[in-house]
Amino acid sequence: MASQTQGIQQLLAAEKRAAEKVSEARKRKARRLKQAKEEAQDEVERYRSERERAFKEFEARHMGTREGVAAKIDAETKVKIEEMNSMVQNQQEKVIQDVLSLVYDIKPELHQNYRIKV
Repeated sequence: MASQTQGIQQLLAAEKRAAEKVSEARKRKARRLKQAKEEAQDEVERYRSERERAFKEFEARHMGTREGVAAKIDAETKVKIEEMNSMVQNQQEKVIQDVLSLVYDIKPELHQNYRIKV
């Protein structure tokens, strides 16, 4: 009977060691998965930052900086406004004369719907 008890004790101890080994293996696996996930995230961040840097270089080469584009648009707008102002100054007197001539040149006539009663 003592040998049976001793055998049961050995089996329980072996089962306990096996459970500990399985538990330790699961913990190692979880640590490895976490580490792999962190490494993958770092790699994704490095790739993203590299692609953003490359895009900004491309954008700067082909479009210029945003401030440069804004300054170019402002300069073009000022030039167009100056052109319009000079055109207004050049044509202002002629337009005023044309409007005044239309206002002053009154030709009285009967309206087409007016009927003379006989």
